[in-house]
Amino acid sequence: MHITSAKYSGSFTKSKACPELRLPEYAFVGRSNVGKSSLINLICDRKDLARVSNQPGKTQTINLYDIDNTWVLADLPGYGYARVAKTKRHDFKGMIRDYLMQRQNLVCVFVLLDFRLPLQTIDRAFIAVLGEQGIPFTIIYTKVDKISAQQRAYHASRIEAALLEDWETLPVRIPTSATSREGRDTLLAYITELNARAQEI
Repeated sequence: MHITSAKYSGSFTKSKACPELRLPEYAFVGRSNVGKSSLINLICDRKDLARVSNQPGKTQTINLYDIDNTWVLADLPGYGYARVAKTKRHDFKGMIRDYLMQRQNLVCVFVLLDFRLPLQTIDRAFIAVLGEQGIPFTIIYTKVDKISAQQRAYHASRIEAALLEDWETLPVRIPTSATSREGRDTLLAYITELNARAQEI
């Protein structure tokens, strides 16, 4: 897949306010500061499509992007720690939940995990909710360039061992790095495949 156009479609504080773009939609979500904005910029080959910040909780709305008038990328607020009031964090939680339950054209949720860390409790809980609700998801490892080649197997195995405590089989996992651009082609090829499947339904 070669992306030629990534058009900003708007930011929304409620799922019901999001326009129905009638295209396959893919949501990107993860803990605050997991590297989501950097990954989105990598995917679309743009430097500033999504705002990158060292301050957790920068994304505070559902941001939609029309990609080549072929599919929609949804940038969701980070869950977990954010440097905002507790009431605001509660709003984020409700916003994400409503989006996941209400978007009829949602094909897959890409759950971003920091490859440097063990599976976090909040990530595990979020993934469990996706499973309970029957929402398809894929795991995206971020910041894999921060781990040496010799240590990659160890970091992958500890995350996957934790996942297998809850799942009979592992979901698809794609290692990525916004710095080295690793995983971009693999992820875009995967989305192309999912688009094709969605058109067959």
